[in-house]
Amino acid sequence: MLRGNISAKIDDKGRLKIPTLFRATIEERYGTELFITSLTGEHVSVYPMKVWTSIEERLAKVPNILPARSKFLNRVNYFGQPGELDRNGRVSIHGRLRESAAMVGEVDVFGKYNYLDVWNHERFAERLAGEPFTEDDARVLSEFGI
Repeated sequence: MLRGNISAKIDDKGRLKIPTLFRATIEERYGTELFITSLTGEHVSVYPMKVWTSIEERLAKVPNILPARSKFLNRVNYFGQPGELDRNGRVSIHGRLRESAAMVGEVDVFGKYNYLDVWNHERFAERLAGEPFTEDDARVLSEFGI
């Protein structure tokens, strides 16, 4: 399971070194093949390819004429590219996504159970401040026993 937040940096070639704790889990459970994408362009999502293909299998069951399917695919493919962890645990982030998500300097890598989200540190801090966890949020989660 991928959980927690570990700081990392984007190097001058646009590569992210996956933090060792996350890298070990990904390689052990899923291998080194990845799909790097975003739905909004605000941040980067790094999916082990096995997790991503599971999403694609579910998408294949959604009718082609459903606009939400097309919107989803357009966005994840616009920002997305397959990748692979190199021997140093680095992965390249596509230039278009790197620019859109402000992937420069210090970033935060968040474990999201079976994939990673990568945020520009300042952008995420602003998001936390602007979107507080509310009583309504707690109420919704309590319906799921959390």
